[in-house]
Amino acid sequence: MYINSGYLKNAKIDFRDISRPLAVGSCGTYRLTGQLNDIPVHWPKGRLDYQLLYVAAGRARFFFGREETVVEAGSMVLYSPLEEQRYIFRTADRPEVFWVHFSGSDVKDILHCYRMTNRQHVYCTGTRSEFRWIFQRMMLELQLCKPMYEEMVSSLLNDLLLLICRQLERRPDTVQDMMVEAIAYFSEHYNRDINISDYARAHHISTNHFIRSLKQYIGMTPKQYIASIRMTNARVLLENSSYSIAQIAAFVGYGDPLYFGRLFKRETGMTPSQYRRQFLRAEAEGRAKETADSGS
Repeated sequence: MYINSGYLKNAKIDFRDISRPLAVGSCGTYRLTGQLNDIPVHWPKGRLDYQLLYVAAGRARFFFGREETVVEAGSMVLYSPLEEQRYIFRTADRPEVFWVHFSGSDVKDILHCYRMTNRQHVYCTGTRSEFRWIFQRMMLELQLCKPMYEEMVSSLLNDLLLLICRQLERRPDTVQDMMVEAIAYFSEHYNRDINISDYARAHHISTNHFIRSLKQYIGMTPKQYIASIRMTNARVLLENSSYSIAQIAAFVGYGDPLYFGRLFKRETGMTPSQYRRQFLRAEAEGRAKETADSGS
């Protein structure tokens, strides 16, 4: 499990600030993998502030009233002050969730301006690397407490809300737009366990149609494209680092070094060790030739 968070003035108390138009009290993330316990959350009387959660990967389970709602990756969930909050992150769902608590004198008007109201909890925004970046930046600002960080983190939250509004109001993506976004996402997260079906579902497209569309666009299926990125980066690490084969396998997304070695040999015709030796030998010969040429 991975947890990271930042709190305004390091205060982990219920938060409400109406001295400013928009104020962020805390921001964080959970990522559940492996055989860990589930994380249930229940605030029967809610909190003093608003909370916005972003399901970036996997899925999470929320209870609005008595009914359970499964929220897939690519969705935002908004809670208002004093509203009961009940949800659970199950390890089997492999969720990655970001959250931010905020308040302020103009919050209602700001949310209304950005098409978000207390009558709706779940907003389908799709998965975008910008969402992840903004949450991570807010956490960092709260942790470092640099000059004017309170204003900076409020500005970042405003940017997030604006981006959500743009996603909610944009026209349906063309196939090309979806493929460009998919390529960017896979390139950034290639070393993680990406579930193609979950990704397609979050973008409101069938898995088969998504696979066919990407293959038509780049000539490879999603799994083939991810594997090609992994192999390319593995070769770079073999050529330019002293990391062990097992370390490189883990860096590019393979937990089993033997499986990585078989795939690498199928791709290059050599084992990772053979590839590294050949590259180092060729590099040494090239340097020797360059030295000889410069001396003649």
